Amino acid sequence: MTATDPQGAPIDPRVEALVNDLISRVADKWTMIVLEVLAAQGEMRFTVLGQHIPGISQKMLTQTLRAMERDGLLIRTIHPVIPPRVDYRLTDLGLGLGDAFCGVWRWAERNLTQIEAARHRFDSRP
Repeated sequence: MTATDPQGAPIDPRVEALVNDLISRVADKWTMIVLEVLAAQGEMRFTVLGQHIPGISQKMLTQTLRAMERDGLLIRTIHPVIPPRVDYRLTDLGLGLGDAFCGVWRWAERNLTQIEAARHRFDSRP
């Protein structure tokens, strides 16, 4: 069965696959946090970026940055100095993705009280 958009038009399977892939990527908390930090701070060195993300391991930061670079969400710049210096900054794609998911943050802020009340009611059930 072919997926369709709200108007009933067929959705390009490549677009559907990309959306599914991006949703799984941004559902990963590290990607969203890296997006948020780089959007707020601008270009950053690897070590400084890691310092702004409590709890992330060096390995996880490296994996997250590589995946984001592969998707064109950020640019990695290697400076030919000793010791090596590597900077990361968001591309327009990365900034746009961050903006797109800002709606989730705004929704959460608007509905925080309702969600907390619903969870409390659910958790209080016998």
